[in-house]
Parts: sequence; structure tokens; C-alpha cells
Amino acid sequence: RQPARAGEGCARMADFSGGSMSSGGGSMAGMGADLGTLDEPVTETIMRDLRMVGNKMLCVLNPRKANMQTLKNWDLWGPLVLCLTLATLLSWFAPYEQKSLVFASVFVIVCCGATVVTVNALLLGGNISFFQSVCVLGYCIFPLNIASVICLIGGPLIWRLAVVAVCFFWSTSASLGFMGELVPTNRRALAVYPLFLFYTSIGWLILIAARTSPYS
Repeated sequence: RQPARAGEGCARMADFSGGSMSSGGGSMAGMGADLGTLDEPVTETIMRDLRMVGNKMLCVLNPRKANMQTLKNWDLWGPLVLCLTLATLLSWFAPYEQKSLVFASVFVIVCCGATVVTVNALLLGGNISFFQSVCVLGYCIFPLNIASVICLIGGPLIWRLAVVAVCFFWSTSASLGFMGELVPTNRRALAVYPLFLFYTSIGWLILIAARTSPYS
């Protein structure tokens, strides 16, 4: 009986080792597929990232025809570039002694505002990850970046108010198209309210900065 048990135990060990080796081989093969981009040229990597950022900006510009799966594949490069661009534009025309304050204010409002809106959506039971929400909110300030360029170029006050209002609703509707689907229906109003405050504060900063522009 002991030799039989020993043979049976060896067979089990062989099956176990064979299964672990095959699963390990599969995981290694998966890792090899994931690591395949390490050998590509740097220019190809940069162009791929730029195309990804461009596609997400197009989703924001045309939210009705946007593929929401594109925005679900989050990244923080685009939001960072848009935030830095907006802060640079608004601080460029600010008085010399206020340039650093304006730049820091825009950066803090965008970063902290996106964080607060995201945490609020998560507390309301939203089915979304933290970085996905920050990514969407960051990309959706792109219309307000366009508004800042137009307003800083100049024009009457009514023109600037109209531009900021249109871009504000543009940004808000784009973000609502994504965030509204991930928050329970009976709590969407509670999730929408911080979004309005977030984009309203950015639009107000644009109007204040436009008043100090030499072209206004």
C-alpha cells in the first residue's frame, strides 16, 4: 500500500507542478505582451499619447457622439496640460505682482475642485474610480480654455460674458454626459450641483483675468 500511495502522491505533485508551470507560462506570456511597447521608439510613444489626448478632447468637443469608453481609459497628461495652459494664460495678462498668485489660484481650484467633485460622486454611490473622474473633469475644462483665449484677446463685456457662458454649459454638459450615467438616478442632483460650482468658479476667474488684459 505504501508504494501505491507514494506513486499516487508523486502523480499529484506532477499534476500540481505542471499546472503551476502552465499558468506561470501564461502569465509570463501576458507580461511579454504588455512589455512589448518598451522596445518602440520614443517618438512613436509620444505620438500615440498625443493621439490619445486628442481623441479625448474630441470627445469633449462633441459629447453627443463621443465614445464614453475612450474617457474611461483615464490618463492625467491631458488634464495636467489643460490645467497648466489655463493657469499660464490667465497669469500672463495679470499684473506683475499678481502673476504667481493667479497661476497658483487656478492650479489649486482645478485640482482641489476636481478632487471634491470626485469624492462627492463616490460618496453618493457612483460607480467610478477616482482617477477616471479626475480625468473626465480635467478634459472637460477644454472649452473653458478656448473661452480664456477668446476673452483675453479682447471685446466688450457682453461678448466675453456670452463666450464664457457658452463654454461653461459646454464643459458642464460634457461632464454630465459621463458622470450622470455613473451616479444613481435619485442622487444625480446632488452630484450635478458641485459640477456647476466647479466650472462656474473657473469661468469667473476667466472673466476677472480678462478685465486686466491689455487688449480688453
